[in-house]
Amino acid sequence: MGDAPIRTEQLRKTFGSLVAVDGLDLEVRPGEFFGLLGPNGAGKSTTIGMLTTTVVPTGGRALVSGLDVMNHAPDVKRQIGVVSQANTLDRSLTVWENLYYHGRFFGVPRAGARARADELLEQFSLTERAGSMVFHLSGGLAQRLMLARALVHEPLVLFLDEPTSGIDPQTRINLWRILEDLNRAGQTTLLTTHYMEEADVLCARIAIIDHGKALAVDTPAELKRKYGAETVITVTVEGDPAPLAERAERLDAVRSVEVERDTSLVRVRAARSEGVLVELVQAAVELDLPVRDASSLPPSLETVFLNLTGREYRE
Repeated sequence: MGDAPIRTEQLRKTFGSLVAVDGLDLEVRPGEFFGLLGPNGAGKSTTIGMLTTTVVPTGGRALVSGLDVMNHAPDVKRQIGVVSQANTLDRSLTVWENLYYHGRFFGVPRAGARARADELLEQFSLTERAGSMVFHLSGGLAQRLMLARALVHEPLVLFLDEPTSGIDPQTRINLWRILEDLNRAGQTTLLTTHYMEEADVLCARIAIIDHGKALAVDTPAELKRKYGAETVITVTVEGDPAPLAERAERLDAVRSVEVERDTSLVRVRAARSEGVLVELVQAAVELDLPVRDASSLPPSLETVFLNLTGREYRE
């Protein structure tokens, strides 16, 4: 299976008639920060569950550090660190004890576990909270402690299942810095997230999955280039926006035009940003439609994501 820290071959998981993961092929390279993006129910958490041995695959293979997750589950668990969506800290222990006993559970000698706990408290700015009970921690502090705990035994592969969900922007940015530092030090990481900016900032490569299948796998830049990440231009006018929409459809760079009549808004998706906004504003003036607002948003992963997975609501 080579040296890939994570590899799946036709990985499949069903729950009765529900197909959660459907023949998924992935390969994460050593030291790579790899992202899984997908709408609710796409199969992201189920995939991580199988890779971390908490969900039994229905078919195919999943390997972590060359070890089959079904045949070598105890060995796989020694190789990985996991940060889940839910708070799994031991509420009967202090912050320091959560780190120390996690290390001992994974076979770290007493002296090493003490030193490692102290080191991680400092790294994650938790030293002043060492003696606090974890139920006194805010959501952001608890998330930092969960990440620190996952690193106590120095895992070869780190799994992060939406690690910044529900925390404030300042804490999220600080966690990004820590994760970037870990990646620069060579930590292989698999991330699931709903935050497109998070994936764009952190991940070297991204797999966009839906209905348990990988729709596209590449770098953020290549995904934007390959899968129609357009510039989104909006112009809001006073009056009927339909004539402006008709003019927009004639522009060479324009790929699609949407009209919101109730707000008199025209939304254009264009292959380039240069000049299109100016042309639309000029067209509105010529049509005697006063412009109330106009904006241009550059290509983004969100556009790629929506183009590949659709725009319908998911539960």
